[in-house]
Amino acid sequence: MDKDVALKKEGSVLTVSLNRPLSHNAMTPEMVLGLTAVFQDVNDRDDIRVVVLTGNGRSFCAGADLSFMHAAADYSFDDNVSDGEAIFDLMQAVDSCLKPVVGRVNGAAIGGGVGLASCCDIVVAVDRAKFAFSEVRLGILPAVISPFVVAKIGPGNSRELFLTGERFMADRAKEIGLVQHVVGENELDEKVNERVAALLQAAPGAQAAGKELIRVVAYQEKTAVREYTSNLIAQRRASAEGKEGMGSFLEKRNPYWQEN
Repeated sequence: MDKDVALKKEGSVLTVSLNRPLSHNAMTPEMVLGLTAVFQDVNDRDDIRVVVLTGNGRSFCAGADLSFMHAAADYSFDDNVSDGEAIFDLMQAVDSCLKPVVGRVNGAAIGGGVGLASCCDIVVAVDRAKFAFSEVRLGILPAVISPFVVAKIGPGNSRELFLTGERFMADRAKEIGLVQHVVGENELDEKVNERVAALLQAAPGAQAAGKELIRVVAYQEKTAVREYTSNLIAQRRASAEGKEGMGSFLEKRNPYWQEN
C-alpha cells in the first residue's frame, strides 16, 4: 500500500486515512491510485462492513498537490486527460463502494477534497472545517468531480460555489446537503462512531442494494422505475437476509448481522 494512504481495521470497520498531513493531505497521482485500489478491494471483502474516510492531521484534503500542479503545467493534452480519468475513477470507486462510507471531515476540504466528501454516504464534519471549489480562481474547473458534487448538492448550489470559488464553512456545507452532521472538535469521533454503530445494525446486502437503488431512481420519472423497484423488493424479500430479517423480527430476536 502507498505510504500516503494509511489503513486501520477495527472489527468490521476500516478507516482509510489520507496520510500527508504536512501537505494538508493534498492528493498526488500515487495517492489517487492507492485510494482507488483500496475502495475497489473493499467490495470483495466480507470482513469489512463500513468504511470511514478521513485525513491525518488538521486537514481532510487540500485538493491537488502543488508540486503535481507545477508538473501538470507541462503535461500534454493526453496526459491531462489521463489524470482527469484517474481522479474520476477514484470518485467513482468511493461513490459506488458496496459498503457504507462515512466521511470524517476533520478539517479543510478543498477541490478534490470536497469531491471525496461528496462521494461519502454520510459526512460528519468538524465545525472549523472550510470547503471550497477553488478551481475557477485558478482558471480551471472542478470538472471531473462535478457529477458527484452536483448529485449531492444540486445544480443551484453548484452554480454559486463553482462560479465564485469562495470558501464556506461546515454549517453552510450542512445547509446545502454536502455534510449531514457538524460537531465540535471533541465530538467528532463520538459522532462518527455513533453513525458507524447505526450502520452496523443494518443488513450488509440490503445496504449495497440500497445504494444502487438510490443511484437508479434518483433522476428518473417515478413510472420509469416501476418494474425495477417492484423486482427489487421481491428479490430482497426472497433473499437470505430478507428472510432472516423478517424471521428475527417476528421471533423477537436480533438478526445475525447485528453486532453486539
